[in-house]
Amino acid sequence: MANGLDDVVAAETVLSDVDGLGGHLTIRGHALPELAGRWRYAQVIRLLLDGFFDDLPGDDELAVRLGEARMEVFEPLTPSLSLLAPLEIYSAMRAGMALLPDGETLTDALRLIAAPAVLTPALLRLERGEQPIAPDAKADHAADMLRMLKGSVPSPALATALDTYLVTVCDHGLNASTFATRVVASTQAGLTSAILAGLGALKGPLHGGAPGPVIEMLDAIEADGNAAGWLRAKIARGERIMGFGHRIYRVRDPRADVLKAVVRQLGGAGATGRRLAFAEKVEQTALEVLRQAKPSRSIQTNVEFYTALLLEAAGFPAEAFTNVFAAGRVAGWVAHAREQQTTGRLIRPLSRYVGPVPDLVA
Repeated sequence: MANGLDDVVAAETVLSDVDGLGGHLTIRGHALPELAGRWRYAQVIRLLLDGFFDDLPGDDELAVRLGEARMEVFEPLTPSLSLLAPLEIYSAMRAGMALLPDGETLTDALRLIAAPAVLTPALLRLERGEQPIAPDAKADHAADMLRMLKGSVPSPALATALDTYLVTVCDHGLNASTFATRVVASTQAGLTSAILAGLGALKGPLHGGAPGPVIEMLDAIEADGNAAGWLRAKIARGERIMGFGHRIYRVRDPRADVLKAVVRQLGGAGATGRRLAFAEKVEQTALEVLRQAKPSRSIQTNVEFYTALLLEAAGFPAEAFTNVFAAGRVAGWVAHAREQQTTGRLIRPLSRYVGPVPDLVA
């Protein structure tokens, strides 16, 4: 039996392929560098959903409908958010999304894709004692997310950076949250039910909940002043070094290089540039410490390390990083749910009982 289902093929998919040995990510026939920074997130949504909705429009119309979907999320859900705002922000977003209709149409799908980008800024503003800002249905998706967060139109560079991030994390094979989504979708539950399963799985620190602790780690190392000593002590305690290591990749996570380049473009001589320079020193120290401590394993930088730097530069607090990850990954979840519903069966694996056996009466 494969512990944790390692190397077990549980689905056939046209959506993405993760080459852990070569360090490559393919999304519907395109290598990640072909998409990130070149395709807008709305274009990638269309790429992922192609073939799963009969009424899927072209790129321009889909971008218009995504803007309309943001409005369709904001208007009915915002009055309820004041009740959810006291919750931890990821739980509050998930609860807000649970209020969406559990349908199967393209409109339902686009509302689900739009929801994290609308709810996260609204919840953050309520947390700060400010009123949520309504979406601009004509704006680009990532730019509108930043405008709803800050109350002003973001710079083109920052909007492009966030858009590139959403594209970079839109899908990634049969990870825990995507598998959870497909399991629920295989029961023919609605799209909202399936996406809520993905949201639940993404919350865990071993999956999407890790970028926030990268910031805590960088702050702690900066305060300590001895990166190598701090990292060695953490390893000696049996704790993970956040932002390093991956279940699939045995080489560097290709998404890390994409996001590092984005952060470098944002950096310059300001705070983001100084943060990046420090983070790069910590990265190199961590890789050397990990090589020394675990010589039999190849532990490399993963997507979470530079996710943390990018989202910090974009103005999101660390506690909301997983929300923004979900804002990108939700497009992949919807596509996987539809693929499972149209081409798959009810997912029902076997288990092997290893408990005590009762005495059987003849």
